[in-house]
Amino acid sequence: MQTEILIYDGFDELDAIGPFEVLSPLAPRLVTLEPAATVTASHGLEVTPHGTLSEAPGLLVVPGGGWVARNEQAGTYAEYLRGAIPAAIADRHGRGTVVASVCTGALLLARAGILEGRPAVTHHAALDDLRDHGVDIRPGERWIDAGDVLTAGGVTSGLDLALHLLERFRDAEVAGAAARLLEHQRIDRAPVW
Repeated sequence: MQTEILIYDGFDELDAIGPFEVLSPLAPRLVTLEPAATVTASHGLEVTPHGTLSEAPGLLVVPGGGWVARNEQAGTYAEYLRGAIPAAIADRHGRGTVVASVCTGALLLARAGILEGRPAVTHHAALDDLRDHGVDIRPGERWIDAGDVLTAGGVTSGLDLALHLLERFRDAEVAGAAARLLEHQRIDRAPVW
């Protein structure tokens, strides 16, 4: 299965790199919407993408980053305002791509129009923003599998979502081995804050 993680300036490192490592048995690629030599993440990590977003990957993971700061230059909020990434997400989903988001990447899925009426979750600081898009908010969940669209809550929930995806697209044994390698105990529900 062609697996891609869509990165952009201001994405949160752990939202993308955690799932990248977990999904390594699926040979994920870090991709950008337009060609880019490097992408700078929210905490300064510079990443060299593998290429650009394919026309119809089997799985597309969309990280968040910087939503709460409302930075109009970089991050999820900036990409939400620009609209190009949400349009690309909607296009790929329409072609049959399974789309998953981590943290505030869910707002890009909402802007793409693929979360309306579906159960979803995002970082607790952005739940009201997601609710404003007509999304069936599930704040007590760590991640939600709604078939062809999946969402995960805050940053570290991306690990649990990626383990679920690995189990879904490979099997429980591969996912279990990945969790053991990371020394991560899977959590299927969000902790109460």
